[in-house]
Amino acid sequence: MLVKVFGSAVYGVDAITITIEVDTPGGQTSYFIVGLPDNAVKESIERILSAMKNIGYDRPRTKILVNMAPADIKKAGSAYDLPIAIGMLAATGQLPHEELKDYIIMGELSLDGTLQPIKGALPIAIQARAEKFKGILLPKQNAREAALVNNIEVYGIEHISEVIGFFNGTGCIQPMKVNTREEFFDAQNFFDIDFNDVKGQENVKRALEIAAAGGHNAIMIGPPGAGKTMLAKRLPTILPPLSLHEALETTKIHSVAGKLPVNTSLIAQRPFRSPHHTVSEMTLF
Repeated sequence: MLVKVFGSAVYGVDAITITIEVDTPGGQTSYFIVGLPDNAVKESIERILSAMKNIGYDRPRTKILVNMAPADIKKAGSAYDLPIAIGMLAATGQLPHEELKDYIIMGELSLDGTLQPIKGALPIAIQARAEKFKGILLPKQNAREAALVNNIEVYGIEHISEVIGFFNGTGCIQPMKVNTREEFFDAQNFFDIDFNDVKGQENVKRALEIAAAGGHNAIMIGPPGAGKTMLAKRLPTILPPLSLHEALETTKIHSVAGKLPVNTSLIAQRPFRSPHHTVSEMTLF
């Protein structure tokens, strides 16, 4: 039986919907993934089969063909484990498939069926809403981040059995709810450090205030320990606060890079980076 499940691929800071087609064309037991997958995607078969066995489901005893479309886009990472597993269960008649078309499903599987977090949950949720999907199922660690996008149901999943129960109608998972504007305003003025902490350095502080007010560049030259990094680190605290749109764009970049802090769903402050002066071009970018 041919079944279609929907996932998502992140390119840059945007996402592209991926259609995962799982078919059982008949033949001896074998498993194939086509559609330009990388090694992490190809290895997903072993993780999926182990997870299915450990939660009490039968290992498919037929040929399984998985196609990931569009086939000319490279599929990378382990976040396709969950949609492929759900597609295999549905294609072999172990799971209803009628509602699969309404959801984006993403997640990395452990051998016992628990889910590991993924990168790029925010742009995936934005793209899912743009394409009128009803909801998105992804690891619980990413649910709060994805729930910043309104008008789409976001379900945080801890174990593959919860997804199976969801589509069987026996689960009771509740969608994650986040008030984006409240989250934004609560985090906007919370700083660990403050420009007001600097004592002395009046000339440098005046220069930085002028640079911040006029949107100018600033360069500080001096011996180690003079306070250059300390002052630069506090410059964002006197810059105008991020708008909500800027905060979402900043969060998307952190999400795709996997740099979103734990228990943080929205980056509401201007980021600061302090690369060493000997850093290579590749490390910098």
